[in-house]
Amino acid sequence: MTWHLYLIECEDDSIYTGIAVDVDARFRQHLSGTGARYTRSHVPRRLLASFSLPDRSMASRAEYAVKRLPASTKRLLASGALELGDAVPALADWMAQQS
Repeated sequence: MTWHLYLIECEDDSIYTGIAVDVDARFRQHLSGTGARYTRSHVPRRLLASFSLPDRSMASRAEYAVKRLPASTKRLLASGALELGDAVPALADWMAQQS
C-alpha cells in the first residue's frame, strides 16, 4: 500500500508534516478540526505538497526526519527546489531507484 508524506501550511505560516494513505481525506479532517492536535490550534491554510512512499515504515521515517527540518527547508521541498531524498538522506537510495 502506498503511503504519502504531506506538508500543510497553517494560517500562522507554520508547516505541519504528516503521513496518510489518502492525503485529500486527511486534509479534510485537518480542516474540520478532527485531524491532529497541532492543526486544531494552528488552522490549516492549504496543502503544500505530498510525496509518495512505498510503505508506512518509510513514510514514518521520512516524517520523523522532515519534522526536524526548518520551515524554510520544508518550503523548498514543497516548491520542488529540493528533492525529498536530498532532505532525508536515509531515503536517497530508494529515491534513486525510482528515477
